[in-house]
Amino acid sequence: MNREAKTMPDGATRQSSAARALLPAGLKAAPVWLWRLVVLAALLLLWWAVAVFVGRNFVPTPQATALAALRLIENGTLPNATAQSLAVFFTGYGLAAAVAIPLGLLMGGFRPLGATLDVFVNALAATPRVAFIPLIIVFLGLGFEAKVTIIFLGAVMPILINTYTGVLSSDGELVEMARSTGAGDLAIFRKIMLPGSLRSIVAGLRLGAGIGLISTVVAELYTSVRGLGGLLATYGNTFQMDNYFVVVLAFAAIGALVTQGLRMAESRMDRWQYQEERAS
Repeated sequence: MNREAKTMPDGATRQSSAARALLPAGLKAAPVWLWRLVVLAALLLLWWAVAVFVGRNFVPTPQATALAALRLIENGTLPNATAQSLAVFFTGYGLAAAVAIPLGLLMGGFRPLGATLDVFVNALAATPRVAFIPLIIVFLGLGFEAKVTIIFLGAVMPILINTYTGVLSSDGELVEMARSTGAGDLAIFRKIMLPGSLRSIVAGLRLGAGIGLISTVVAELYTSVRGLGGLLATYGNTFQMDNYFVVVLAFAAIGALVTQGLRMAESRMDRWQYQEERAS
């Protein structure tokens, strides 16, 4: 199998083929969106069953949650809170990506720098971010800057570590072949290491987005109670469970949209990587 036709490891190809062989012909032809609708319907049915069994005062039904969502949208509560949370999230997440990706590429491309900083990066990654919140509040207060810093600290580590790991896992044989043909370090980095690390970078961005959303809730609970996190605290303390579920679903929708956007970016990067490999 040539390199152009090889889109996944042989083991993954065999497993995927074996899984498809176990499915009936009609199920094989079913599109992904249909499967997603089936899963969504099953989740809604399970949700309704739990609400009936546990009690609607504890778990609202899907219908009650939908009506609550319409009320919160009509009075502007949900759109305003969502805009506040998105502004904080994307600012902190964007700063984390802007710092972590270049630093990870430098650490992977310049091995002495990576070996020097690796232990400190791992130590910081293992430290709970909540431990920094009192210091952040002392120095930055309870406003926008404190929230952005909390999200930045949550999202930066998975992006940095995945970028660094992706550069380190570049194909050693290709690097040696390129060196034997007289290619310089910059050309090797641009033609081999950078394209080879794209999947790891996008994986880090996805992990960072998830942790960033969790950090958004934490930031809005520990600092000024605003945004979607503030609504979670308000509705949870007053036992407005239908409104509470609306906010939880809003966070889930934001996470799904961000992840889908990153997957679209990954597909574009894959095409760019393929063109780079063809050119090289």
